[in-house]
Amino acid sequence: MKIGAFTDHCKQVVALLFWKNALMKNFTCYRFYKLTAFFIFLTASTAIAQKDTLKVLPVDSVTVVKPDTALIPPKVLIDTVRYRFIGDGNFTRGNVNRSLMVLRAELVFSGPVINIATNPRFTYGKQNGVLAERDTYADVFVDVFKKRKTYVFGLGVLETSNLRRIVLRQMAGAGIGYRVIKTKKNDLSLTDAILYESTNFAEIKTVTTIRNSFRIKGKHSFLQDKFRFNHLTFIQPALNDFSNVRWNTIMSLELPLNKWVTLRTSFENSYESVVESTRKRNDSRITFGISVGNK
Repeated sequence: MKIGAFTDHCKQVVALLFWKNALMKNFTCYRFYKLTAFFIFLTASTAIAQKDTLKVLPVDSVTVVKPDTALIPPKVLIDTVRYRFIGDGNFTRGNVNRSLMVLRAELVFSGPVINIATNPRFTYGKQNGVLAERDTYADVFVDVFKKRKTYVFGLGVLETSNLRRIVLRQMAGAGIGYRVIKTKKNDLSLTDAILYESTNFAEIKTVTTIRNSFRIKGKHSFLQDKFRFNHLTFIQPALNDFSNVRWNTIMSLELPLNKWVTLRTSFENSYESVVESTRKRNDSRITFGISVGNK
């Protein structure tokens, strides 16, 4: 082989090797760039995903309870019960033997809207061994919105009386009440109602009438609740006969011994213009006793 031809052949081989190396380098760079781009894309996607998953919720959405998931306390008709049981009496021995026992109860069931109260009592007394009093009285007052200054109420009463020879008295009606004052030491209210009354006497015929019933009720505390004065007065004239009138007053002085027990003395006066011929219109009595309860 000639020297010129050999030289040309060597040049061609060197050129081929040069382009081969260049191509290899370009292919390697291409693969490197492609791999780098893939890692950059993967990193960016991961960062975006983490940003979305780690997104901080608004404070309100965490701390505020949604209205539809909040616990709403159930509405109740009665949420408070107050009660008191009272025993009063008066006993004498000597020229006049007299025994008198009065059992009372005061029950109040209170709620946000309605207030139910009842004050039943039973009276039993003998004079020189002869039955004088065996009287029962039961009432129920249903007050609506009594926590307000002005409220409305309905009432019903059943009564029997051996003292006045009443076989059965029935009363029912409705009215309006007004709270004059309501504090920790003083509670005073006025009410006025229209009542239908039917009284079945032992001898005279049944008397029916429509009455206006005006009531004054008060409770007062003195000397840091060491002394109490309670009073209740009913004035009830008949609307169809003004000569037919009744009233009743009960006043009591109380000395609390503790939260549950109270010593008391009470005075009661009652008057009825329509009575049987053998009965007097006016009666009064003083009793001493004790009460137990949370009222």
